[in-house]
Amino acid sequence: MVATRSFVPVSPDSDFPIQNLPFGAFRAGDETRLAVRLGDHVVDLRALAEAGSFDDAALADALAQPTLNALMGLGRPAWRAARATLLRLLAEDEPRLRDDAALRDRAIRPVAEVDVVMPVTIGDYTDFYSSREHATNVGIMFRGKDNALMPNWLHLPVAYHGRASSVVLSGTPVRRPSGQTKADDAEAPSFGPCRLLDYEYEMGFFTGPATRLGEPVPIDRATDHIFGMCIVNDWSARDIQKWEYQPLGPFLAKNFATTISPWIVTLEALEPFRCAGPAQDPEPLPYLRATGEQTYDIRLEVGLQTPAMDAPAPISLSNFRYLYWSMAQQLAHHTATGCPLNPGDLMASGTISGPTKESRGSMLELCWRGTEPIELPGGETRKFLQDGDTLVMRAWCEGDGYRIGFGECRGTIEPAL
Repeated sequence: MVATRSFVPVSPDSDFPIQNLPFGAFRAGDETRLAVRLGDHVVDLRALAEAGSFDDAALADALAQPTLNALMGLGRPAWRAARATLLRLLAEDEPRLRDDAALRDRAIRPVAEVDVVMPVTIGDYTDFYSSREHATNVGIMFRGKDNALMPNWLHLPVAYHGRASSVVLSGTPVRRPSGQTKADDAEAPSFGPCRLLDYEYEMGFFTGPATRLGEPVPIDRATDHIFGMCIVNDWSARDIQKWEYQPLGPFLAKNFATTISPWIVTLEALEPFRCAGPAQDPEPLPYLRATGEQTYDIRLEVGLQTPAMDAPAPISLSNFRYLYWSMAQQLAHHTATGCPLNPGDLMASGTISGPTKESRGSMLELCWRGTEPIELPGGETRKFLQDGDTLVMRAWCEGDGYRIGFGECRGTIEPAL
């Protein structure tokens, strides 16, 4: 039975009730310490581990590390044990932590008083292209309605390898990239700042136990390698992308910044929100066939704030459940060749778009390649992002009297150098 109330006060509309307990990290002096988020507080996992709160020595050691990679490498039984212990320790009727004032003061801190930092050393980053609506919209714009989806799209989860070194935490400013572009009426390309800067609303997951070279992960064991999820903004330079992407796909258009939210929500916390994804036709090949409910009902929101605005204005509302290819299918396909996984690898969904205009997951789609500008409060309009604009993404699941939230994924555009 999952605890429903904690002795730590939590607002009813918080993203981080005791049912959530997402993992992250914060800096204390010269040290980085792992934590879970509970309401407006962080719970220091190293402090709890050093106090003997976890029975398993390997688990206690992993929770005392400065990143989540060691915990991710232990696998699902250890993740469940950590969560079960935390739920018990933080429950309103559990006296061990509640009544130990010295331990409570060491372990529980207001989030406003700590510096939240990147909780994972990300070794590899793969970005998928798994929204049928997004792929169709982009295909119509560039190839026409009759050739919107490429021949392989309905048979496999398309992806490309991104750049792990430019994955940054929410709140990190994003420098407008410069690169080579070519206007349709120009005889030659030119180099300069991107003019068509865009966001892409995605969700990502972090991998757990390492696998060996040459050993695929079967789809029925794929979720055993998924630690948890975060929000991903895969910023995109559309004009750079248009000129460079053939024949090998994105490069400079995607490698300048990818922003993620700081709290990783575990699949155990998301279990009540498991649901069916879209019907797949044609039926996938056997290595991609999965039974049961394979996705999650996660609501997604994008807000845009210009320098003239006091707060972000919603410009898109969508849902993770619209994705055609599930996380399990993505991971099974990724490893089908025997490509090894390592703890802390990041895999992103690709832009998540839905069936309506308001559920499109990028400016390219919302403004339909710049022909339908977004109207913002105060009379401003946008076709693509301008310097000084702030993009804020949020995601949450609605429970019975509570919500499982992911917090914010925020970034502000700075001028090109």
